[in-house]
Amino acid sequence: MPAIAAPPTHIMVTSGAARLEVLTQGHGPAIVLVPSLGRGATDFDAIAQKLDAVGYRVLRPQPRGIGNSAGPWTGVKLEDLAADIAAVIENDQGGPAFVVGHAFGNRIARTLATIRPDLVRAVGLIAANVGRNPSPPEVRAAIRLSADLTAADDERIRAMQFVFFAPGSDARVWLKGWHPDVLAAQRVAGDLTPRDLDYAAGNSPVLYVQPSHDPLARADEAAEYKTALGDRVTVVVIANSAHAVIVEQPAAVSDALIAYARKLWPAHEPSAGLSDLRERGQDPACA
Repeated sequence: MPAIAAPPTHIMVTSGAARLEVLTQGHGPAIVLVPSLGRGATDFDAIAQKLDAVGYRVLRPQPRGIGNSAGPWTGVKLEDLAADIAAVIENDQGGPAFVVGHAFGNRIARTLATIRPDLVRAVGLIAANVGRNPSPPEVRAAIRLSADLTAADDERIRAMQFVFFAPGSDARVWLKGWHPDVLAAQRVAGDLTPRDLDYAAGNSPVLYVQPSHDPLARADEAAEYKTALGDRVTVVVIANSAHAVIVEQPAAVSDALIAYARKLWPAHEPSAGLSDLRERGQDPACA
């Protein structure tokens, strides 16, 4: 039976008045994973393990207010949240990173590429609403209900099925892991930031991971984005998935990220990560 990969190391990084908990694992070129609205870094658990296993350094900052991360929210914009990610990359001292944002996290990734291009090798957008207009009111209402811990589970599941999960997927997997106060604060930060600021992700190469059934981040918007920005955008469609694609189809998302990372760092020789070694029955300390 394959052994379980070693858990990530938890470190603390200072970003101005904020203190950020960061889950770190693996060695090699750095891939930063930025989670969705009102949710934390553990949504990426399966993806982080696979990236580690094929030889990448994975950095997962917890947003302010989640885990041990803390910091002010008054007047905070996406530029401030992008500065948090910048502090994490600089602290790691591994050079420019492949910065991947899921859903709301994609705007933080694009903002970072805009204001600190020196720290960004490329941007990954997963289930990204790249439109210049906010989500429709009914969608925002469903997101709020999904995160409302005082609502009945069946109401929340219906809301999540509508807005986050493809037909046939089990929305119950996201009943836990919500942080409503963080969601509300992040929403304000996003609304305070003009969408034109982060739209183009600076001049960075972009991997656009598009779910096949996403009411928030539609396939036609992915096509429009590529038309607008040209050859620096690569679009990959993930079948049988919606906005929660990272938990619906983690293997397919991981494969897309790995294939793109290998093009970013063609000279990097992927090494066996901790999970890979354990699956072969090897002791990482002796490898």
